[in-house]
Amino acid sequence: MTELPASSGIQGQSAPPQRPWYVSALMAVVAVALLLGAAWLFARVKSPYPFYGTAYNGNTVAAGFTGTDQNGQPYAFVPGQGNKVTALFFGFTHCPNICPLTLAYLDKVKAALPAEERDRFQTVLVSVDPARDTPERLKEYVEYFGKATGVRVPEPRLGQVASNYGVGYQRVEVKGADYQINHTTATYLIDASGKLRVLWDYTQLPQVDRVVADVRQVLETSP
Repeated sequence: MTELPASSGIQGQSAPPQRPWYVSALMAVVAVALLLGAAWLFARVKSPYPFYGTAYNGNTVAAGFTGTDQNGQPYAFVPGQGNKVTALFFGFTHCPNICPLTLAYLDKVKAALPAEERDRFQTVLVSVDPARDTPERLKEYVEYFGKATGVRVPEPRLGQVASNYGVGYQRVEVKGADYQINHTTATYLIDASGKLRVLWDYTQLPQVDRVVADVRQVLETSP
């Protein structure tokens, strides 16, 4: 038997060694991953259709907002008005890759829809860089990559609009160059009644045929 210090007054086995900190950290990461996975699975189970993107429960109403469009005209996004299904995302015109590719993929989605459904689908880009993204700059940008609506929302209202969709963005200084914006890259699909239906991660958009299937399902089930 192993003898304990005299102050203990008893004999027995020594205490087990403490778990290394990095093991605890790894277990915490795994726990968070499992929790997020469970939330994703719950969203899938709640949806009657097996969407390619992550499905909402069908009761989440999208947030409306106002701004200025690429033609310099007042713009109001009022969910549920206009009989349009909307792919909404947040980006900026100086974005080096993700934003132009998102616009290009969504334009391919629109082109792949049957003619009778094409006019009921629209793409809206909300700029997270209103300091540089003037209406003129937005017009040149969105029209180069296809047919979309570019919207400038000034601060501090932009912060509230982004928060309503769970979008984060942050200015990052770049040495020897102009600043960039780090931002959430998700695209939100909103049905004609104004409800959030599907969320696509940027990495899902290249699967255009599967995104088209999601859009068509929402078009078919929209009022």
